[in-house]
Amino acid sequence: MASMVTAKADKRLPPEDAIVSPNAKKPRKLLPSLKTKRAPELVLVIGTGVSSAVAPQVPALRSWKGLIQALLDAANDFDLLEEEESRRFQKSLQEDKNLVHVAHDLIQKLSPRTGNVRSTFFKDCLYEVFDDLESKMENAGKYLLRSVLQLMESGALVLTTNFDNLLEIYAAHQGTKLESLDLTDEKKVLEWAQEKRRLSVLHIHGVYTNPCGIVLHPAGYQNVLRNTEVMREIQKLYETKSFVFLGCGRTVDDTTFQALFLEAVKHKSDLEHFMLVRREDVGEFKKLRDNMLDKGIKVISYGNEYADLPEYFERLANEICTRDAGLVSQETEENQNGISSQKSPLQDDLS
Repeated sequence: MASMVTAKADKRLPPEDAIVSPNAKKPRKLLPSLKTKRAPELVLVIGTGVSSAVAPQVPALRSWKGLIQALLDAANDFDLLEEEESRRFQKSLQEDKNLVHVAHDLIQKLSPRTGNVRSTFFKDCLYEVFDDLESKMENAGKYLLRSVLQLMESGALVLTTNFDNLLEIYAAHQGTKLESLDLTDEKKVLEWAQEKRRLSVLHIHGVYTNPCGIVLHPAGYQNVLRNTEVMREIQKLYETKSFVFLGCGRTVDDTTFQALFLEAVKHKSDLEHFMLVRREDVGEFKKLRDNMLDKGIKVISYGNEYADLPEYFERLANEICTRDAGLVSQETEENQNGISSQKSPLQDDLS
């Protein structure tokens, strides 16, 4: 049972407290309404902030703009664009034009259709951008992934806006197989929403290992949006569970996230979700906290620096999983006592 409530120890990672400076500041307190949740009550939402912490050497993991720039560079390296086309895309990026449209146009250019066959140049560029992610993972980010995996093994669901599979790679090294899902596989997504595929990661924008499932424009979700059964099951999660946003920044402004969760859910202010953010600018932090309350999201500071998140989240995961393990043990003991206290007919005969 222990393997279901505690993440497997990563022998390559020292304990988090082993690397804390003697002059380290007092850790931020855990919010009672969050730390008393049970893992099966949670949906962890993983954003670009987590991926960029795990593999900071990969610019494509930091932002939409970084990803598009990396795809453009790969396309140029493979001579897939004319010079004028490349300049036009680069200008659009520099002018910060609608990045969704820029990405959509670039992908279309890299996926020309010849007769009934679509080329796979986009797939080649994706694999070049995300090549050898495993060797680029750093310890600080692995602490985050270890805590996420710990909560998953205790029953939490995980979805991400990221195209990478860093969590799946890390889990495989710990002996846990996680399946990557995208919205094109409606049957599996429905099972995930019904908590029948807990050890799966739902990539709502797609995952680079399945280029056909990557969707950058809201129109690409129209088939999924038409499946009312899938949509309703996904939306029920936002109404019945607590979402915990990690490294998400502006995820709630994402059009896909809004379509899946926010637009169809009424009385959002009655819900209890959580967003862990860095408290750098007091004014901006207060503004974000006020803006999120009407969406049912409590904004929590994990510290003043990005480096504070792994330690904070590790303490949170340990608190939740330890409590869950205690409750499971208590329930098991009560059930066993209940069974042993009942006399069987044979016992009656012998008494």
